[in-house]
Amino acid sequence: MSPKDVTSDGRSGTGLWTPGRIAVAVLVALVIVFICVNTQSVTIRVIIPQVTMPLWLALLAMFLIGLVCGGYLFRRKGR
Repeated sequence: MSPKDVTSDGRSGTGLWTPGRIAVAVLVALVIVFICVNTQSVTIRVIIPQVTMPLWLALLAMFLIGLVCGGYLFRRKGR
């Protein structure tokens, strides 16, 4: 363990709320608010079929797909 991994009170780790985690938490909160205020039904064309669904469901699906893709692309190789 390097000296950078130990806090002033002797605990190891860098803390729960780093600037990057705060930024991600704020973005996730904004995405949730955006999804909640867009509730009207929309028609979405996926290659050939047309699907009518609430916009919040389509937005939520895209958000989850983005999370999975981002997690896959940016995962650490050592784990």
